Amino acid sequence: MHWLNWLVVVGYLGYVCIDGLRRARGTKEIEGYFLANRALPWWAVGLTVMATQLSAVTLIGTTGQGATDGMRFVQFYFGLPIAMVILGVTIVPFLYRAKVYTAYEFLERRFDAKTRSLTSVLFLFSRALSCGAIIAAPAVVFSTIFGWSMVTSVACIGLPTVIYTMIGGVQAVTWADVKQMAVIVTALVAVVIVLLVRLPVSPDGALRLAGATGRLRVFDFSFNLHDTYTFWTGIIGGTFLMLSYFGTDQSQVQRYLSAKSVDEARSAHLISAYWKIPLQALVLLVGVLVFVYYLFLAPPLYFNPAHERLVRNADPTAYELLDSRYHALFDARTAAARDLAAAPRGADAAERRTLRERDVAVTQVHGEALALAEKISGRPSRDVNYIIPHFVLTELPIGLTGLFIAAVIAAAMSAVAGELSALSTATVIDHYRRWMNPGADDRRLLAVSRAATGVWGLIACGVAVFSASLGSLIEVVNRYGSIFYGSILGVFILAMLPRIRANAAFLGLIAGMSAVGSVIVFAPQVSFLWHNVVGAVTVVAAGALISALMPPARAAA
Repeated sequence: MHWLNWLVVVGYLGYVCIDGLRRARGTKEIEGYFLANRALPWWAVGLTVMATQLSAVTLIGTTGQGATDGMRFVQFYFGLPIAMVILGVTIVPFLYRAKVYTAYEFLERRFDAKTRSLTSVLFLFSRALSCGAIIAAPAVVFSTIFGWSMVTSVACIGLPTVIYTMIGGVQAVTWADVKQMAVIVTALVAVVIVLLVRLPVSPDGALRLAGATGRLRVFDFSFNLHDTYTFWTGIIGGTFLMLSYFGTDQSQVQRYLSAKSVDEARSAHLISAYWKIPLQALVLLVGVLVFVYYLFLAPPLYFNPAHERLVRNADPTAYELLDSRYHALFDARTAAARDLAAAPRGADAAERRTLRERDVAVTQVHGEALALAEKISGRPSRDVNYIIPHFVLTELPIGLTGLFIAAVIAAAMSAVAGELSALSTATVIDHYRRWMNPGADDRRLLAVSRAATGVWGLIACGVAVFSASLGSLIEVVNRYGSIFYGSILGVFILAMLPRIRANAAFLGLIAGMSAVGSVIVFAPQVSFLWHNVVGAVTVVAAGALISALMPPARAAA
C-alpha cells in the first residue's frame, strides 16, 4: 500500500487514541468510568449509538451484502423506528429513573437476584460472540492487504483495542464514536463519487443495470419463515430484535444511561429512528455500485486471495478451467450490460432478461469455485467480506484508500471498545460486586473492571478468528445476537407487567432459551430474525401462565 495511505491511517488512528486517552484522564470513580457521570449531551449519545451500528462490520459486511444480494437487506431495519418509539415511552424511562449501572440491576429490584444474574450471563455470551465478529471485519482487511493469517490480523486489531479500552472509559469511547461517524460518512460519500465518475455509464444507467439484475429490489412482501429479508420479517422479527438490542442490551443501555436526563436519552434514541435506515441504504448502495462496476471490469475468481493461493497450489488444473469459464461468462455478461445500457427504455425486455441470465451464470461458476476451495480447505469459503477490501485496495485513488481503511479500523476499535466496556460493566456490577465482593471500593472495582476487559477481549479475539469465514459479517453479528435477544426482551416485558412473580420470570426465561434452542436444532431453515419473536413470546407466555398457576403470596404477619 502506498506510503500516503499509511500516513492517513496512522495519523487518524493516532489522533483518535491520543484524544481518547486524554479524555479518560482523572477517571477514578466507577460512575465516571462506566457512565461518564451521566453528563453526556443527547446528540453525542445518539451518535455513539449509531456509531456502534455503523461499525467495521457495516463497512465490510453490509457493502458486501449489497454487492451480492442488493438492497433487500434494508428491510432488516424496518422495525427500528417502531422499536425506538416504544422504547422511548417504556424501558428508557424505567431504567434511567432507576439510576442503575446495568439494565439487569433493574431485574433484581423487580424480581430477584437469580433472574438478574441469568439475564446478565446471557448478555455476556451474546455480546462476546458479536464483539468477535466486529473484530473480524478489519482483520479481513489486514489479511487481504498483507497476506497475513487471520490469527495475526485479529491480534493486530484486537489487542491494541483491548489495551485502549482498559485505560479509557465510556466518555473516551463516546467522543471517539463522534469522530468515527464523521469519517465513516465522509469515506462512504467519497467512494460513491469515485464509483459514479469511473463507471462507463451514467448514474441513471448504473441504477438501470442494477435494477435489471434485481439488486435494487427493496420490498419483498412474501411471507416466508425461511427468508430473512422480507417486509414481514423486518417489521415483525426486526422490531423484536431492535427492541431487545436497543432497550435491554447493556452495550446500548450504557449509552443512554450516560445522558443528562430522560428526555435527552429519548432524543438520542430518536436519532437512530430517523437516520439509521437512510445511512444503511447508502452503505448498501455502495455495494450495489461496486457490483455494477464489476460488470465492466473483470473481478477475480476469488476475492479472498488466500482461496486463490490454496486452489492454485492444490489443484491447478481445476483452477485454470474454472478461471477460463468464469472470464468467458464475464465477457458475455459485460456485452449484455452494454447492450442493455444502449437499449431504449421501454423496449429493453430482451436485454434485461439476457443480463439476468448471464449474471446468474457468472454467479454459479463463482459458487463452484468457492465450493472447491471449501472442499480443499475443509472450512466455509464464502468471500462476501472480501469484495469491498479488494475494491478499495485496487481501485480507489491514493489517499482515499487510506481514508477508507482508517474508517474501517477506527470503526472497529470504537465499536469494540464500547462492547468491551459493556461486558466489563456487567461482569463487575452484576457478578463481582453482587456476589463476590459487595463492599469493594471504587479503586478495587476499577481494577477488576480493567482485568475483565482484558479477559473478554481475548475471548472476542478467539471468536473473531472463527467468525471471518461464516459469511456476511453483518448477518453473523445479528445471528449470534438473535439466539439470546428475544428471551432477554421477554423477561423485561414481564418486569413491566403487574402480578408477575419472580420464579415465574426465571422459569419463563429458561423456557424462552429452550424454545429458541429447539428451533435452531429442529428447524434450522427458519430465519434467525424469527428467533427473537419465538424467545420473547415464549418467555412472556410461560411467565404469565406460571404466575397464574402459582398460589397467592402469603401476606406478611
